[in-house]
Amino acid sequence: MKADDKRPIIIKRVKKSHGHHGGAWKIAFADFMTAMMALFLVLWILSMANPQQRKIVAEYFRTPLVVAMAGGDKESTSTNPIPGGGDDVTKSEGEVRAIDILEESRSNIERENLEELKRAIEEAIDLDDVLRQMKDQIVIDMIPEGLRIQLVDSEKRPMFEVGSARVAPYMKTLLNMLGGILNKLPNSIQISGHTDSLVYASGEKGYSNWELSADRANASRRELVAGGLDAQKLIRVSGMGDKVRFNHAGELDAINRRIAIVVVGDEARKQILDKGTLLVNPKWKTTGKVGEVPKIAPTIPDGQLKEIKLDVTPTVTVQSVEIKR
Repeated sequence: MKADDKRPIIIKRVKKSHGHHGGAWKIAFADFMTAMMALFLVLWILSMANPQQRKIVAEYFRTPLVVAMAGGDKESTSTNPIPGGGDDVTKSEGEVRAIDILEESRSNIERENLEELKRAIEEAIDLDDVLRQMKDQIVIDMIPEGLRIQLVDSEKRPMFEVGSARVAPYMKTLLNMLGGILNKLPNSIQISGHTDSLVYASGEKGYSNWELSADRANASRRELVAGGLDAQKLIRVSGMGDKVRFNHAGELDAINRRIAIVVVGDEARKQILDKGTLLVNPKWKTTGKVGEVPKIAPTIPDGQLKEIKLDVTPTVTVQSVEIKR
């Protein structure tokens, strides 16, 4: 055999490259570790938290974001995970809290509007010589149902003729001015007449303080409308006789003879129209002195949330109204 026949045979095998795997296992492992970390974190929180804290955590995961942002107790009472299959989450107390926040903002706007109304009335009185002399007979204060403007009588300057509903000239001027200014706000108006306890000779059988107080309230209504008040804004005109005295005044004090004009808020308006509630109550006590104008607070009907600026000219008329949202 030749020597060449004994040489070794070398076989070369070419390995095919499969490319880089990209580390997909690392991504899966990272997801697993993240899930485990979250699990143990939740378990740790639950072990450290008291029952109240655990309830708050549960509410966070069970409540939609919009409701959760409102604060309060937002836990849904529904045990059905299918939308529409259980109680409406919008009935939660969290959303009620959101409504309360909106109401608070609304009240701030209402306060500004009524304060602007108060300033307009004061300015109109100061600009007129006749009205300025009646300044001590005008009391503006806040009651739960709205802004109350009381026009009180005086021995030296009576608003009506004795025992009559005939309006004095300066009282007409005052009521006409108020009618124009009050019409700039969308609020409803209630008017009530009051008398002292001096009875007529015929007693209660004939014409009495009941009729007199009602007639004077109605006469005031006519003058307010003549001054520019929209008659549709009037929701009640009533006579209270001598049943509600002015701030613990004596039974026969002239200050009891008065006209009370209430700029009614929305809730009070609903009570009057829906339930027939009378917005005159002995617990409404005047806190200020005659002629003193206390700070006033919010009331304005729904859908009328606007800032209203009232400008009064030297002729005692409201010339322009600027409404801003």
